[in-house]
Amino acid sequence: MIYPKNAVDKLGYTDIKALIKEKCLSEAAKEMVDKIQPQIKLELIDRYLRQANEFKNLLVNDAALPVDHIYPIKGIIEKAKVEGAFLFEDEFYRILLSLRTVYAIIRYFNEREQQYPNLELLFEHLPIEKSIVRSIEQVIDERGKMKENASRLLLDITQQISKSEQEARKRIDSIYKQAQQNGWTADGSLTIRDGRLCIPILAENKRKIKGLIHDESATGQTAYIEPEEVFHLNNKVRDLEFERRREVIRILTDLTSTLRPHVPLLLAYHGLLTKLDFVRAKALFALDIDAEMPELSKEAEIRLVNAKHPLLTLSARQEGHQSVVPLNLKIDAIDRVLLVSGPNAGGKSVCMKTVGLLQLMFQSGLLIPCDPTSKLGLFKQFFADIGDDQSIDSDLSTYSAHLSKMKHFTQFSNARTLVLIDEFGTGTDPQFGGPIAEAVLEVLNKKEIRGVITTHYSNLKVFASNTAGIENASMLFDNEQMKPLYILQTGKPGSSYAFEIAQNIGLPKEVLHLAKQKIGVQQKKVDTLLVDLEREKKEIYDTKTAISLREKELLNQQSEVKELQTYLDENRHSLLKEAKEEARQIIKNANKLVENTISEIKQAKADKEKTKDLRVGLQRASDSLKEKPKAQAKATVVQASDEPIAIGDWVRILETGNEAQVIEIAKNNLILALGDLRTVVKKNKVEKLRGKEKAKAVKKSRPISAESVADFHPEVDVRGMRTDDALQKIETVLDRAVMIGYPSLKIIHGKGDGILRRFIRDYLRKYNQVTRFEDEHANRGGDGITYAYLD
Repeated sequence: MIYPKNAVDKLGYTDIKALIKEKCLSEAAKEMVDKIQPQIKLELIDRYLRQANEFKNLLVNDAALPVDHIYPIKGIIEKAKVEGAFLFEDEFYRILLSLRTVYAIIRYFNEREQQYPNLELLFEHLPIEKSIVRSIEQVIDERGKMKENASRLLLDITQQISKSEQEARKRIDSIYKQAQQNGWTADGSLTIRDGRLCIPILAENKRKIKGLIHDESATGQTAYIEPEEVFHLNNKVRDLEFERRREVIRILTDLTSTLRPHVPLLLAYHGLLTKLDFVRAKALFALDIDAEMPELSKEAEIRLVNAKHPLLTLSARQEGHQSVVPLNLKIDAIDRVLLVSGPNAGGKSVCMKTVGLLQLMFQSGLLIPCDPTSKLGLFKQFFADIGDDQSIDSDLSTYSAHLSKMKHFTQFSNARTLVLIDEFGTGTDPQFGGPIAEAVLEVLNKKEIRGVITTHYSNLKVFASNTAGIENASMLFDNEQMKPLYILQTGKPGSSYAFEIAQNIGLPKEVLHLAKQKIGVQQKKVDTLLVDLEREKKEIYDTKTAISLREKELLNQQSEVKELQTYLDENRHSLLKEAKEEARQIIKNANKLVENTISEIKQAKADKEKTKDLRVGLQRASDSLKEKPKAQAKATVVQASDEPIAIGDWVRILETGNEAQVIEIAKNNLILALGDLRTVVKKNKVEKLRGKEKAKAVKKSRPISAESVADFHPEVDVRGMRTDDALQKIETVLDRAVMIGYPSLKIIHGKGDGILRRFIRDYLRKYNQVTRFEDEHANRGGDGITYAYLD
């Protein structure tokens, strides 16, 4: 129950329905949108929400649903129910296209069995009756016209008409040419008069041709004559056309009779198309407002996380303004009523309307713009007092209208009632309006209603702070820049900032001074206290924001340390592997040298001189192996200069010759940047670059800019593309991801027959930087999306 009835208009619920109607393809679906209203059965709300959510996921992650032809066929089907009636050709054509659409939709979901279980409920046990389509296709062609061979008689009549028309045309052309040769004709060519082809003859020659005069020119100098011979042929054509029309009606009547037993099934098909169109419109609107499906609760509670007013979101997007500030609040069995205070134009009313509108949308089965972690329950009544409802006809003033609503609220509200009141207590003398509002609030609180109430009255703020079940809340205000922040904070009331705003607007100081003298001392103290509290809340909010940013920075640094440790472990493993390989090669060469030496000794028959020479060769080879590590050891301790190395300096790694920049110093270790890579090297294993060498190293280095990284979008959509084009697009994005060191890439290719997916994955296997790939979660696209993870 919604009271008063115009509350849906003031909350914006009617505007929401109008926007959804614009997304509908059929009038029947628009009629369903008009009938949308809040439900009180949780299972019904759950099904409606899941259907909209599944369709939204389908629109984003799957191939397009075949809804090309959705026509209003219910009236046509009702017409076919009448015995003796027949449908016209265009009506059969609309039914044919609609049936093809229905069968395509059923096939679409059959191919995705259990992927969209709630949408499948729309056509559960609905059969595909192909005989209806075949019957219509035998009679109606692809242009929506009767086929010439729909019956043998129709084909024969059509051929006779064509033959007679050709004969009549041939005969009139002959007569026309003869008349031209005789000079009887007027200027111009053959023309149509009264539906008949006529010859323009000069008036003085009209008796020279036998025939029927159908018309004359305005001057009377030209007569339009249908020759007698042609007249008889045209009459024959007219008679044949009447016969054809009778045969067409007979065929259409028989086809309608064939269709009549299937009327209930056709109505069910119409219902399916209407419901799908309706759910599709809800899903499209959900995409427009970035809506999600919240959690459902059986209790009368509201927990909104990053919620936004949908109409305000759309308006801000159209006007190119900044994004809407999200709303976070909780209403439950403990904190049942939020009493929101704060400055004018600070967002109090928007906060209240957002809560009411989102709750109405939720209970109507519409997705709402909030985090999916939000949780909403059920309310059986919606009471709202918003705006001015004064009525001259009913002799009600503004305040009388408010009191009339308060009377209804206090009489009929209960624990399942959501109460929304804007500017509670206004409209009369504050000295009396405040106590009356406080009394109404006390009664409503005893009835354990849930609600959001906005006010400027200080007595209500004090009452809320001392009463269980009512929670003070306020909209934050930047009292330094004198502008609202549109952020709701609970726990403390807010000041109206009346004097501060008046001063900022430029009201004379004399007026402000007089006003301050006229308000009570106690009221002045309360307002000053509220301003101080507001300032403290702003400082706390800023501090929390700064701490949150710092926590994010620390998490990023921890992630970088882990990546660096991983790199070091991998680098250490690589160096050990290279050392082992080098040692293996040395042993192999040494064994080969020894074997050759022994062989030569045997060939020389142990000649002393020859053996001596061979021993010298072995010693020389041994010395060369010893000198190499010494030279390397010497190189490691050599440093170009005793000059200290600082962060930002460029150095050359002595063992490899690579040039790198110092990004961090840890005792005797240097952390170096080699392009996008990081490595750790001892200080005594590098030499510092200076002058031209440093400039050359800096010039060779091409770091990836922060802007390039920020602009990168790790998602590529290749649905509907040819294989070569898709692979080329993927390669471009993949190369950039590798270049900036991005860890993964999301590739949307759709399901279909799986051909594009197979080619893409075969390509990824050949890409060295791709370590693995996997499907998306079944609820978010399944094997229609591939995640590629990069080394």
